[in-house]
Amino acid sequence: MEINFAALFLAAIVTLVTGFIWYNPKVFGTIWMRENNFTQEELRKGNMLKIFGLTYIFSLMITMTLMSLTIHQSGAIGMVGGPPLIESAKPSFAAFMADYGMAYRTFKHGALHGFMSGLFFAFPIIGINGLFERKSWKYIFIHAGYWMLTLTLMGGIICGFA
Repeated sequence: MEINFAALFLAAIVTLVTGFIWYNPKVFGTIWMRENNFTQEELRKGNMLKIFGLTYIFSLMITMTLMSLTIHQSGAIGMVGGPPLIESAKPSFAAFMADYGMAYRTFKHGALHGFMSGLFFAFPIIGINGLFERKSWKYIFIHAGYWMLTLTLMGGIICGFA
């Protein structure tokens, strides 16, 4: 199973593109700013190169996790010791990969697993943090919605094209 690194790099950009749209004042940006007590002036003061650069690096880390969640064949590869040991794997591995190597490798399937990751992993984390930080449900749902959409798109790209 070859990995398309271009698809992983593209999937990592999804966090930025989705964020530009999701947190735009015409979508949820105004509500998000109000829930955080931010002003436009305060937001302009941030180091954007640092924020966007680290966001992209963190997004690459997310793509690696989503790859294992959306591409089921990575579990089979892990069972033989990873890519370096594929050549020495038993013949049953080659037969399995010949039969199922591309099974469930679609955008739709990856999007499903990405959405489930958002719903059952990101949403609870954001919800827990929001509750302890005494944030509103609007704040929690804005962030959770963003991550559910973002992980859905990332999962689709990774499973369908990586």
